[in-house]
Amino acid sequence: MESSRTHSNSCFLQKRCLNKLLLGLVFGLCLTVLVNSDEDYYKLLGVSKDASNREIRQAFKKLALTMHPDKNPNNQDAHDKFLKINRAYEVLKDEDLRKKYDKYGEKGLQDNQEGGRYESWNFYRYDFGIYDDDIEIITLDRADFDAAVNSGELWFVNFYFPRCSHCHDLAPTWREFAKEMDGLIRIGAVNCGDNRMLCRSKGINSYPSLYIFKLGKNPEKYYGDRSKKSLISFAMQFVTTQATELWTGNFVKAVETAFTSGTGWLITFCASTGDCLSSETRHKLAGMLDGLAHVGWIDCTSQGQLCESFDITTSMTAYFPPGASLQIKGGGLFFNSLDAKEIYSGVLEHLPGLETLTKNNFKDKLSHHRWLVHFTFGEKEEGTNEYKKLKMLLKDEQIQVGHVDCKEELDLCNSLYIHKPSIAVFKGTGVNNFEIHHGRNILYNIVAFAKDSISAHVITLGPQNFPNNEKKPWLVDFFAPWCPPCRALLPELRKASKQLYGQLNFGTIDCTIHEGLCNMYQIQAYPTTVIFNQSSIHNYDGHHSAEGILEFIEDLVNPSVVALSPETFEALLSKKKDDNWVVDFYAPWCGPCQALMPEWKRMARMLSGVISVGSVDCQKYHTLCHEAGVKAYPEIRFYPQNSKEYQVYNGWHRDAYSLRGWSLGSLPRASVDLTPEDFNKKVLSGKEHWVVDFYAPWCGPCQHFAPEFELLARSVKQTIKAGKLDCQAYPHVCQSAGVRAYPSVRFFPYIGGTQKHPEGEHINSRESKAIADHLNQRLQQINPQIQDKSHVKFMDEL
Repeated sequence: MESSRTHSNSCFLQKRCLNKLLLGLVFGLCLTVLVNSDEDYYKLLGVSKDASNREIRQAFKKLALTMHPDKNPNNQDAHDKFLKINRAYEVLKDEDLRKKYDKYGEKGLQDNQEGGRYESWNFYRYDFGIYDDDIEIITLDRADFDAAVNSGELWFVNFYFPRCSHCHDLAPTWREFAKEMDGLIRIGAVNCGDNRMLCRSKGINSYPSLYIFKLGKNPEKYYGDRSKKSLISFAMQFVTTQATELWTGNFVKAVETAFTSGTGWLITFCASTGDCLSSETRHKLAGMLDGLAHVGWIDCTSQGQLCESFDITTSMTAYFPPGASLQIKGGGLFFNSLDAKEIYSGVLEHLPGLETLTKNNFKDKLSHHRWLVHFTFGEKEEGTNEYKKLKMLLKDEQIQVGHVDCKEELDLCNSLYIHKPSIAVFKGTGVNNFEIHHGRNILYNIVAFAKDSISAHVITLGPQNFPNNEKKPWLVDFFAPWCPPCRALLPELRKASKQLYGQLNFGTIDCTIHEGLCNMYQIQAYPTTVIFNQSSIHNYDGHHSAEGILEFIEDLVNPSVVALSPETFEALLSKKKDDNWVVDFYAPWCGPCQALMPEWKRMARMLSGVISVGSVDCQKYHTLCHEAGVKAYPEIRFYPQNSKEYQVYNGWHRDAYSLRGWSLGSLPRASVDLTPEDFNKKVLSGKEHWVVDFYAPWCGPCQHFAPEFELLARSVKQTIKAGKLDCQAYPHVCQSAGVRAYPSVRFFPYIGGTQKHPEGEHINSRESKAIADHLNQRLQQINPQIQDKSHVKFMDEL
């Protein structure tokens, strides 16, 4: 990885700059882009474009162990080669960067050139991807964590950090524990080195942190010792289904009640000879088969007559499906194993399959009920026995579960454009209102998809239901199932569809199936999200989040960025203009410009009412940009009011927050710097309301908060003074004010003639709008107090 200084983060006006050797710097910049554009990150790591994060980590680790410079000390090219695969890994593991790379290639990443560093060989050998090779442990990240723990299954998750020695000490035990719990509890692991924001949002502040997640309950942390026995004991507390002791007095009623409801019994007979299932194994099986079969046991030493009716002479275990004969041994499925997983698999195999749907009953059944349908093509897929749990896991959502064999019902599947094994949720309003699942075909993932989809308003589109000149607007997502950013966007579309229900329809179209439709709309990258509003078409290039989509829709209704023409730009520069402007000069073909656009719109919304935001299309208005001296795209300028002078943004980061901070920093200050004398005389003893930001220059959060405080100062300047006090320069003032953390915002209201309290009123927020709202509420409360005090003073004077 080369230093970020060697990379261009602008699109130069002269595209053929390699032919222009006048400036060595320009030559170097263009050469770098050309070299990088030849690299295919997927080929560098040896993975397919649909590779999961786990597969990407495994591929990178394999290469790291052989290509690392520590292993190739005599190879002068080892460092550069390793930087390339390290850069490929850093991009492909990050959902947002991967989307930019897939859409724009290297040029879409030119604002994200951090890196150039890597770890020692020992790190990749011992610390990297601790659980990636353990099939019983599911590595979760921010994209699938919530779906997993909200699926309805019981999860026990290990939040760890790669460099944590205690995490490594626990790893062998965690692996053994996962094997012991397989089939009963989902065992997960989250690498907090790669998922800092996820771990922070879950309140993780030490490693390893072990949490149980059960739907409808708050997560519960494990504090016991880290032995396998203690972990099992803790986890089993959350398996609430128990095995039932059967005897002559309850046997007939228990069995008949279960059989009537369509549920069978797994019974272990404990005789004086042979091996009987232990109480721990029975408890495990009760949890594994919860909702599928009852688990019971009979003590044949005290219930001899009952056991004799089954011809039981030694300890054994049998499963009796609904309606089975209980009088003869042949009525049940007998097991010669004491292993809970083997018995569970045997019972699962014996359970009836999903309800079969055919073209004769498909339309009728799906017209009035919600369904999850598994489409197959003849042969049974590996691991689909667990799908028999779906009906139980989805009963609260009133989703029925069925199966269509497309080998037998080819016309039905063709009418739905289903050409490979698929899972789809039909929403109860007909055969065209459905959504196909494009995630992993793992039980918890399917359950989470079904619950999410049934309450959302996203449907799968095809030629039969593609919107065509409809009055109501549509958001259509053109995607490919092999594309990970596409799959990551789908749940965000569902979230947005719930927020915009009744205002905007949502649909997805698979371009690997409907190539003609995608070509018609010139789709060249995935995902491409388009808003169709009758004759108007708008491309969405924002963040892959529900919030980003909602912001985009809001921006269509109320544009935050003014598209400037030569006439409006000239008016902007006129001395008569009283507004401050920040302007983006861009070209539509420029990758960094495309990457900037959603951030630019977001920044514009943040600055609404404070600074006007515009953009100039330099491809359309080439003369304007040439005369304005624009030499690279994008070029960002700040034009202060009543002046033709401007400032150019030279910062590296082009996210909305960085740009907003720079823009606000270009304005005249609305707040004032306070000295100890100012603080005592003006703030504590003065007759005005003050809001004060206590900060330290070295404090990162203080720097991040500074633009917010300036916004606050501007919004309240008519009624409240705003000041900043440097606690590094004046520590004694901050100590006397009780400041213990930075930044600290305090309100010092003026209430009559008394001196203000030296610590003021602490405000626990760092958002300018929230602080302003709080201050306005306090002013409304304070005004009556001032009037009351004035009245008392007047009466005293009388």
